[in-house]
Amino acid sequence: MSATALVRQIRAVLETSEAAFPDLLVEEFILEVSSAPEPEVLVFQLEEQLHQLHGDVVDHTSLHHTQVFLAVLHHLLPILPAVSIISSWFDLVLRPALREPKLPVPAVNHAKELIVSALRKDDDRYPEKIAEFRCRLLDLYLLDAFNEGSGDDVLEWAELDDLQREKKTRWKSNLEEILLKYGQERPSDLMTEINTHFATPSSRLQLLILINLYTSVPSFQSFAAALAIHPLMSSLLYSLLLDKSSTLCTIALTIVVKLLPIFAVTACEDLKLILPRLLTILARVLCWKERAPQTSHPSEDAVPEVEQELEQELNDTGPALFVRDDLSWEVLQQSFDTGSSSTPSPRRYYTLLYYLFPCNVLRFLRSPVLYLIANKVESPYTVDWETALDEQMIRSKSQTLLRTHVCHPLIIFRDAADEIALPDFWAEYDIARIASESMMLDIRNTALGLRERYEAQGTATRRRELSTPSISGSDDGGKTPMHTMGLSTSETHVSLEDMIATSVALKSNLEPAVTQWPSSIFASPPNSPILPHQPLPVQPSPAQDGETLPSYIAQAISGLQREVLLLRNELNFELWLSRENIKHVGRLYRERILSRDAEVERQGLYNKLRNYRSQVAQLEDELRTHKASASSTKERYADWNTELQKKLQDFREQKKSWINEAAALRTADKEAKALFSAQGTLLAEATQEVLALQTQKKESQHKIDRLHDYERQIEQHLKVQRLWDADFAKFNERGDQMELMRAQYMQMELRLQSYQGSQTELDENARAYRRQIQALEAQLLQAKRKADNPSRRPEEIAAFVAEKKALLETNAQLMEEKTNLREELEDMTAMVEVLKGQVSGRRGLVSNPRMSPILGGV
Repeated sequence: MSATALVRQIRAVLETSEAAFPDLLVEEFILEVSSAPEPEVLVFQLEEQLHQLHGDVVDHTSLHHTQVFLAVLHHLLPILPAVSIISSWFDLVLRPALREPKLPVPAVNHAKELIVSALRKDDDRYPEKIAEFRCRLLDLYLLDAFNEGSGDDVLEWAELDDLQREKKTRWKSNLEEILLKYGQERPSDLMTEINTHFATPSSRLQLLILINLYTSVPSFQSFAAALAIHPLMSSLLYSLLLDKSSTLCTIALTIVVKLLPIFAVTACEDLKLILPRLLTILARVLCWKERAPQTSHPSEDAVPEVEQELEQELNDTGPALFVRDDLSWEVLQQSFDTGSSSTPSPRRYYTLLYYLFPCNVLRFLRSPVLYLIANKVESPYTVDWETALDEQMIRSKSQTLLRTHVCHPLIIFRDAADEIALPDFWAEYDIARIASESMMLDIRNTALGLRERYEAQGTATRRRELSTPSISGSDDGGKTPMHTMGLSTSETHVSLEDMIATSVALKSNLEPAVTQWPSSIFASPPNSPILPHQPLPVQPSPAQDGETLPSYIAQAISGLQREVLLLRNELNFELWLSRENIKHVGRLYRERILSRDAEVERQGLYNKLRNYRSQVAQLEDELRTHKASASSTKERYADWNTELQKKLQDFREQKKSWINEAAALRTADKEAKALFSAQGTLLAEATQEVLALQTQKKESQHKIDRLHDYERQIEQHLKVQRLWDADFAKFNERGDQMELMRAQYMQMELRLQSYQGSQTELDENARAYRRQIQALEAQLLQAKRKADNPSRRPEEIAAFVAEKKALLETNAQLMEEKTNLREELEDMTAMVEVLKGQVSGRRGLVSNPRMSPILGGV
């Protein structure tokens, strides 16, 4: 099967949408290439013809053409080199396919598999190409895809139509799936690339979102040990310790909380090595400095030193900390311009650290500086730990966490040194058990667990009491009521329909439509109150297309972005935690099945005991019934007389209450009539006000319509101006290209003239050499004739012999020089032909004229 026949069949499929794709032909071509002596030549010829076919036949707006071409490339994947996918087909076919929302799922999967295979193939000839493509993919995810942490992207998103939004959503989701799939196959390469981009502060938030998704993949546990020793883990810890963005810190804390139980199972020793740094991060989060709210924009002429002094005076929580120069770390100040931000919560992070290393955590909180010095942890700041850490604040901030967590049993049986040296109690645990049991150290979760336990015990007790009568009033002496445990039984009533709708919307990975945000987010600046009837003041704020937005609207947008990111981060963590809890429940269920036989035997003995107790209780009840019936008969007559007297007295009091109630109803009727008349008057006044407002609205409606028309005209003028600027820039760029091409053409003409002069000189030298050779041959002939004359003397004969020998040597040298000059002449002729071909628009004997950089635009 030749490449020409295969391309002919593909052309037929592209031109006829109903034709079937030639799978068998592609497989035959692959077999032929695999058995060929030079498979690279066949693959190169096929790619050239496919490029020509794509340029001649393929319609970029046709989904059928895109689907067919993706299927062809996917079937050719075993023989298609990675460099071809990266250099030729990514921008031409794969990238537009990943942006198309209407493309079928199999075609999109073909495009993803092609990109992942190109990243996965080991090509020793072009390793730098694959590394550059991996870097380019991550750059596209950070810069080209929609970024939830960018205010410019949110404003651009608001201006897009539904189709463009769907394209951007599909593009970002496909890039995430490609990176996550490649990260599962080559985790070290992806981590290295993420760590390289982590040096840019503006990219850290988006990279942390990607890492959060990456750690939530179920197969991440199999290669999590690689992350424990990778430089990316150090970058993540440095970000938690040095960056000042609360949103970034919250998401990074969530990632570390998920990584702690995974490292405890897969990389225990590595986790112990980074324990001091984890505790340092705990101290930093406990003493987090809140950013002061910004009431107005700072002046452009403000001095940075003055701003730092003002910020230090506002915070007043310690000296300003600066990063050491040898770390080369650029601090991220803030992710969103929200004015003020909330501090990250250290509760979950503290709970897991306290569960895994309780003694070390308590020792660190007791004396943080001594603990870090003893473990030889270097300070990342320009000052030492004694200046950087405020021990008094750490102790005061950690009291709430210490009070809201139950006592860990190992605090009594171990110390901090034993935790590091001895085997851990969770060495044989799985990740789900560590995640579930650690959360039970929190007193809130413990309270919920105990409440469910005692409610279950109370339900079982009530069932036993309904089926078995009590022997005596002291049978429940061993049971503890709920109120003695200090557990609250209050319930919060939430609509089940709202809960289901919210859960489905959040777990579907779609953008939920939020009906209303808190009004405090959209409040105007406190220093400049805005009345409802006054126009909104506009302050300069960076936006797209040179427009300006009010400062409080920009802060509201940043606040909404931050809330969305934090909610998605919380949802991701809750889904991960629920999955681990389900695994833990499954393990407990298996243990329950193993102990079911012992439970059945115990239940049988308990049933016999319950039967015996019920018989004894029944006999005692019968005895009490006979005694009670005898005494009740005596008292029945006296009770009957007393009851009749009470009924008579009740009838008299009921008659008095009826009389009082009738009088009260008459008074209430009069008050209601007066109230109705007053409400009628107010309703008439409100109707008049509504009519006046409607009249005022109709009077000013034409002005509002004219204002909207002016705004649309201004927007159209701006769009035309942008198009004009873009076309003028393209015109200038094309002029520069023409000047460059003209200069190159002149250089080629000069080089051709120089080569022609060299050729002429070589021809003249060759003619001179030929004349010299002819003269020497004539002299040689004359010498031979003289040698044949016998009248010569011996001395003359010897001279002639010597001269003949010298002439022969000279002739041999001249013949050798002639051969060399002839070879140089042939090389120069070939070079002149190549230069003439380049000047005339060709770069060889096989290249397509359309691929020439000079004639490419013709």
